[in-house]
Amino acid sequence: MGMLGVVGFTVVAWLPPDARHSPTVTDAVTGAAHTPSASSTSRAPKPNGTEESRIAIPRHGPGTYVTAPGVSAVVGRGKAFRYTVEVENGIDVSPAKAAEEVERILADPRGWTADGHSAFRRVSSGPADLHIRIATPDTVDTICLRHGLDTGGEYNCSADGDVMVNLKRWVLATPVYAKDVPSYRALIINHEVGHFLGHGHVTCPGKGKPAPAMMQQIKGMLGCVPNVWPYDAEGRLITGPAAP
Repeated sequence: MGMLGVVGFTVVAWLPPDARHSPTVTDAVTGAAHTPSASSTSRAPKPNGTEESRIAIPRHGPGTYVTAPGVSAVVGRGKAFRYTVEVENGIDVSPAKAAEEVERILADPRGWTADGHSAFRRVSSGPADLHIRIATPDTVDTICLRHGLDTGGEYNCSADGDVMVNLKRWVLATPVYAKDVPSYRALIINHEVGHFLGHGHVTCPGKGKPAPAMMQQIKGMLGCVPNVWPYDAEGRLITGPAAP
């Protein structure tokens, strides 16, 4: 499917705000066949990555959300995009804790604020440019399909100011990141917010190099090593050739 904001090998073209909402769908799970069920329960690391807790992953949800309360400071430079963090009712994810994670990710100096013109502020009421929603697979499928995107119970998507995070990915990550779920959550947010900002998919720049955040890493690392950040510690963009 087409996307705006094609990323080159060493530079990223900045797009104006009205070009930042191209529908995108990412992170398909490949390999073993998937049989949908009414619900499942899986073990996943807590945010510190050292303990486990049982978190139910229901297939279905009501399609309504709880918005994390409070506001954050502005991070980055330029006019801030206002965003909410929302969790579908009935799932075992704390909206407040999810909001804390998203805030940390977007405030990290290796994140999108390193581009010099992106800024973010979390809000809980009033108008918002971006809604980051953690939801059950069926709810993600329903919302994404409205934008012509088939998420198949496994994908995340970004379209028209909605970042739909599949609960399965938030809890279980992917095989590469299964032992470091918090890092994979950072990849989800950076990848999908990157689409919101107008960036398209790229591929691995070379064997042994860090995988770009805009690479569909779940489909194979292609010789790259895991990385979840758009920029490195020196402020250099981590990218690769535009994906076919």
